[in-house]
Amino acid sequence: MAGLRSWASGPRCGVLPAPLRPAPRAWPDRGLFAAWLGHSTVLLKIDGITLLTDPVFSRRIGINLGPLTLGIKRLVAPALGMRDLPPIDVVLLSHAHMDHFDLPSLRRLEHRSTAVVTAARTADLLRARRYGMVRELGWEERVRVGPVEIRAFRVKHWGARMRSDTYRGYNGYTIECGRYRVLFGGDTALTSGFRNLRGARPYDLAIMPVGAYNPWIHYHCTPEQSWQMASEAGFEHFLPVHHQTFRLSIEPYGEPIERVYGAAGAHPGRVAARQIGGEFSIA
Repeated sequence: MAGLRSWASGPRCGVLPAPLRPAPRAWPDRGLFAAWLGHSTVLLKIDGITLLTDPVFSRRIGINLGPLTLGIKRLVAPALGMRDLPPIDVVLLSHAHMDHFDLPSLRRLEHRSTAVVTAARTADLLRARRYGMVRELGWEERVRVGPVEIRAFRVKHWGARMRSDTYRGYNGYTIECGRYRVLFGGDTALTSGFRNLRGARPYDLAIMPVGAYNPWIHYHCTPEQSWQMASEAGFEHFLPVHHQTFRLSIEPYGEPIERVYGAAGAHPGRVAARQIGGEFSIA
């Protein structure tokens, strides 16, 4: 019962506004910039190239039945509406779960100048001809989109959208553009695979999931495990995602971010954002 009371301790009164509102149109074309828009949706700008991870802007996630969606309602609105986004060069999709692969949001992002990089055997969910490019990646495969190189790597999760399509892939990604390196962990439980990502230079930013671990610990990592995996890959700054947005599990609403700061210990400045709408930059 205590767990259920904690689960219910988050916001109850409709969809709350995001606590912060980023201003990406003010970002210059040189440097690395990021804004956490909610859940696993992060807007990145790297030397003028814009990327959007796992875009979910819908009020609810779930099964779409015409104008209705049967599923989980957001607790907090996106930090930016889709009309407020700059033109997106690359959409990066980690896997087909509905809280990461939101079809209404993806429909609205369709543009002939936008590329989509997604996990193996998931492109059939998209209207691919409406984008400039759709590329599926299996583990350890790479693709270059302009100056950006994206590599997929294996995480500990699963990719089925419905119960029967267990063949679908699931990825984390590394992103390299010029002198900048970004790690996007997608969704993952604890795995030693992040050690294989370590290179001569650390990742400037590690975007890592930190929520939905109780009771789903076999598919989602704790904040401490997330920090550990990012550390094994090598990172400078840590952007915690996959919390504060949907009620997917029973840990208390504010627990993941508090545990992130506990993991950071004497280095709280390495945490790139505490709240939805938080911004990060390296000029």
